[in-house]
Amino acid sequence: MKRSEVNKIITESKAFFAEYQFQLPPWAFWGPTDWKGKGESCTEIVNNMLGWDITDFGSGRFHTCGLVLFTIRNGNLERNDKKQYAEKAMIVEENQETPTHFHWNKMEDIINRNGGNLVIELWGSTPDEHLSDKPVKVQVDGVTRTVVPGGKVVLHPGESICLEQRIYHRFYGEPGKGKVLVGEVSLVNDDNTDNRFYTPVGRFPAIEEDEPPLHLLVNEYAKYL
Repeated sequence: MKRSEVNKIITESKAFFAEYQFQLPPWAFWGPTDWKGKGESCTEIVNNMLGWDITDFGSGRFHTCGLVLFTIRNGNLERNDKKQYAEKAMIVEENQETPTHFHWNKMEDIINRNGGNLVIELWGSTPDEHLSDKPVKVQVDGVTRTVVPGGKVVLHPGESICLEQRIYHRFYGEPGKGKVLVGEVSLVNDDNTDNRFYTPVGRFPAIEEDEPPLHLLVNEYAKYL
């Protein structure tokens, strides 16, 4: 992705969060120079990868296959962090796919906070990590629902789904309903080791530096601190 594209996406994302009165922490608005000299005081942000995360999953087509994430809080399993939970805010566009994947360790609630409708397609997994041909049971706002392999659950604003470990899921915004403000509350999140994409993808994009960064991404702090 080009840095100019990333900057534009972040600018639009800040406006979208503000439209729905979803407030980000102050350091969400720091520029690269604001981070200098803060390495010691911001170790939790850096080590636990809090902040802006813009990905096209290696597709080169962000608006077709991509996601905006902002990690608000997170623990760190490698450092034996006492914090055992994580929270993210995400923005999903109409027909913008997050590819089929599951997590070995993370259990998560996906919440439609506002905006359009979020479509989630679901599969169980076999012991050798293929898609299962058996129905999968999930909790939708505490109500058990049985979903056929590849079946859809549509979350309207205010609705949520609990995804246990090893449940494959793919999601996107329902066409004609607008962007979706999505929340995630989960066990500790580790995007380096805990994502099992059914078809391998690139998680963090290579950036073509055609202009200075507006804000740092979660995998860029080490360059500036």
